[in-house]
Amino acid sequence: MKLSKFKYDLPEKLVALYPAENRDESRLMVINRKKRTIEHKIFKDITDYFCDGDVMVFNNTKVFPARLYGNKEKTGAKIEVFLLRELNKEQHLWDVLVDPARKIRIGNKLYFGEDDSLVAEVIDNTTSRGRTLRFLYDGPYEEFKSLLYSLGETPLPTKYIHRPVTPEDKDRYQTIFAKHEGAVAAPAAGLHFSKNLLKKLEIVGVNFAEITLHVGLGNFRSVDVEDLTKHKMDSEQIWINDQAVDIVNKAKDEEKNICAIGITTVRTLESSVSTTGYLKPFEGWTNKFIFPPYEFKVPTSLVTNFHHPYSTMLMTTAAFAGFEFLMEAYEVAVKEKYRFGSYGDAMLIL
Repeated sequence: MKLSKFKYDLPEKLVALYPAENRDESRLMVINRKKRTIEHKIFKDITDYFCDGDVMVFNNTKVFPARLYGNKEKTGAKIEVFLLRELNKEQHLWDVLVDPARKIRIGNKLYFGEDDSLVAEVIDNTTSRGRTLRFLYDGPYEEFKSLLYSLGETPLPTKYIHRPVTPEDKDRYQTIFAKHEGAVAAPAAGLHFSKNLLKKLEIVGVNFAEITLHVGLGNFRSVDVEDLTKHKMDSEQIWINDQAVDIVNKAKDEEKNICAIGITTVRTLESSVSTTGYLKPFEGWTNKFIFPPYEFKVPTSLVTNFHHPYSTMLMTTAAFAGFEFLMEAYEVAVKEKYRFGSYGDAMLIL
């Protein structure tokens, strides 16, 4: 499977800049692989496609305010710092991306906040854009973390969402089941679920399982090789606990529908499977990259958003739906003016 196959024309006006007014009222395209049908619904109609004993698996990662703006010492140049992950709690070491990267060297100091309330020192260059920062702070850790997060903003994918962050984004760029902090991007398919919709699904008899994958920027990184087997995904931390394993494997035994909510959930489930196709508990890292052809072991259905051309998320969706059928559905989506991207509409693949 080649990169060039994942090109399609996406009009810029179809990329969603804002979420739907209500979480569960975005549009939902339902595609059925066996019947080769395409239906147009509202997201809360998803209850019509599930029965007693079916399972939905959610990614319960929580997004933190990862984007900061600072100034370089002496020159005062404005520098964007994107927090990727905490490396050392005691020393306040963080793995970050900086932009513009060319202006930052080891030993440079960066100042954050109107009164320079937080200072960081560059102590390592990890990649051309990546750096390790040590934040210089003497107070208690909780105080430091609180200050750091008060200076940060919601990390909307500005590559696609060209607008300033609003106070509403803090709530809307977070799923209602977010629990474990560590993501720098929201698992977008989960954004469509409201408390009311979860209650309705419970009434139907749907069971919920939760896994954790801390979404990194690797999801948005462009694929630079034509041969997809040569693309390497960034590693992301995942957890699959015993409770999730029991819920999923019981549904598997009973031949119920196991629906993965989002590509991150699919990748997590498929990262820890026994030789007999059952889910196993796991805690560690995954760099699993799924593209066609691929035989899925765990999920039998998938909820996902509409993805950008050439993206790894589009490739994983194509592996699940079937490449030709998915591209046909995307043609329909463009024609019917579905909204694309993190704040866009959703697709249910049966």
